[in-house]
Amino acid sequence: MTETDVEKSRRSIFLVVVDDSDEMKIALRFACQRARRSNGSVALLYVLEPAEFDHWMAVKQLMEEERREEAEQVLHEWSGMVNELTGTVPQLYIREGKRADALLKVLNEDPHIAALVLGASTKSEGPGPLVTHIVGKMSGRLNVPIIVVPGGLSENEVDTLT
Repeated sequence: MTETDVEKSRRSIFLVVVDDSDEMKIALRFACQRARRSNGSVALLYVLEPAEFDHWMAVKQLMEEERREEAEQVLHEWSGMVNELTGTVPQLYIREGKRADALLKVLNEDPHIAALVLGASTKSEGPGPLVTHIVGKMSGRLNVPIIVVPGGLSENEVDTLT
């Protein structure tokens, strides 16, 4: 029996913002395990922040194309992990702009996103700029719960928690 489009659209989606941090990996594992155990799915958001290069339009355009290709490659790699852990293919978003603004737009666009899953940095500077901004300044504007996963958790600890 295959899942119908209606059944797929009713699934809870756990959204993870992709970056190159160690804590993102833990947040992604948490989201995957929660999705698997709740018959949900995972969505990945990669934000292309504005480039600081306006000298030559052709060069700027080439740089933007390269950044987009890199984003697609990164999402493809993480999609493999999501598929391994959940048995599903994640929904992928690539957006341009400031990370927090792009995140808000995605949350407002997709009513099936059930939770935002972020990883908190273990560094002494604090939990990280996105967590600080989202939990501090934007939390009242979000229409979904925010799950902040401590970045220092092991994979076994995440699996036990979920």
